[in-house]
Amino acid sequence: MDFKIQTAELDALARITADALVVVFGGEVLAPGLDTVVARHAQAAIKLGDFALKAGQALTLMQTDGVKAPRLVLAASGKTSLTAARAALAAGLAQIKSRGAVSAAVAFVGFDAGLAESLAEQTALAGSEAVYVYRHTKPSAAPASKLAKLVLVVSKAAAKAAKAGLARGQAIAAGVELARECANRPGNHATPTYLGEVVQSLGKTHGLKVEVLDRKAVEKLGMGSFLAVAQGSDEPLRFIVARYEGAAKTVAPVVLVGKGITFDTGGISLKPGAEMDEMKFDMGGAASVIGTLRAVAELKPRLNLVMIVAACENMPSGRAIKPGDVVTSMSGQTIEILNTDAEGRLILCDALTYAERFKPAVVVDVATLTGACVIALGGVRSGMYASDDELAAALTAAGDAVLDPCWRMPLDDEYAEGLKSNFADVPNIAGRAGGSITAAKFLQRFAGKYRWGHLDIAGTAWKGGAVKGATGRPVGLLTHFVLSQAK
Repeated sequence: MDFKIQTAELDALARITADALVVVFGGEVLAPGLDTVVARHAQAAIKLGDFALKAGQALTLMQTDGVKAPRLVLAASGKTSLTAARAALAAGLAQIKSRGAVSAAVAFVGFDAGLAESLAEQTALAGSEAVYVYRHTKPSAAPASKLAKLVLVVSKAAAKAAKAGLARGQAIAAGVELARECANRPGNHATPTYLGEVVQSLGKTHGLKVEVLDRKAVEKLGMGSFLAVAQGSDEPLRFIVARYEGAAKTVAPVVLVGKGITFDTGGISLKPGAEMDEMKFDMGGAASVIGTLRAVAELKPRLNLVMIVAACENMPSGRAIKPGDVVTSMSGQTIEILNTDAEGRLILCDALTYAERFKPAVVVDVATLTGACVIALGGVRSGMYASDDELAAALTAAGDAVLDPCWRMPLDDEYAEGLKSNFADVPNIAGRAGGSITAAKFLQRFAGKYRWGHLDIAGTAWKGGAVKGATGRPVGLLTHFVLSQAK
């Protein structure tokens, strides 16, 4: 989609040229200074009972007298928050996305001027989401919309901030779309090899340094834990490393690590058959860090970023690891595998050890790690763990800024008491209680040489049911976090 900024004051909205004019109202009163023609049509719709300045209300008026755009879309937020504005804009775009409009102009009225940059960012994100359609294995899928151009109308005073927000929003939207495309593809298409090829393509386009390691290279590195998960599958593993260098080599990089289980059967500890198809989404962490890499590469901030993806399948076979097996991780710690369906932490622990070689400023790993996190937080917030308060605050602020929120979870030492084994340094699971926390405590053992954060996105990486599909989260959170590290 093509995004543009157009400067115009609120009293000139009726003269805007577009196939549709979408006016998003903040609060429960019409903003002072609003174009009198638009205000007159809104007041008439309110008087007739067809529209109200309440959250979720949206109405399309056709060929309205005095309005140059043939479609006037009224959308109400009910509140003046960024969250309410995004929801109202989505409702407004839903009014036109399946119709014939090719271009739309969007104006926010009644919102604080300080939100201009964030509103512009959300305009790009909402517009991109409105027209996204997965079609890789469904070429017959009809396009969601003919909408191809979105123009954000802002005052001259807000233009500079809006341009910055729109540019960031476009980059994040491109990253979100890439993450969704990777995760939505079925496991026989989105293989570890495919993920390597995607990152290599990004490398060529954006001038990134990319390495894609095969089994032999991984064996040489001593990644016994990662190899153990991969050994049950005929699909070759890939260990993918990409480097964006936007600062001097002496500047310590931010490192993002993604779990890339391209299909998870649970291994010998086989999952129930119901909804197992959704385990193609178990590489949502990998998809999100790949999407973030794209967004950052397009924005070109002055920092260094390293992206690491450990990718393989978790399959049952005569070669697969068994409950009770003991493997040796890259760190030298031995791990007793009590449940082969707790495999994400087994590939991440070796990736976290590998990250040490970059002498990172901070490492954040991202994984669809535990069903326990879904029980704890549902599908609204990602679970967030951090080794220090400053990092936790930065991750929280990043998510809040882009409406991709997380929630800090505890890392008390007492939660690690269940991680004891008679046969190895550590087992890969503890008891059922606090499962997301004990999984994080397992990972923390391998991240002691740097500042470390962990995002459990099992509840936020995809949706099920009638709207089944990848969300692209937390690309927005990660991009904002990475950009914050450049300051």
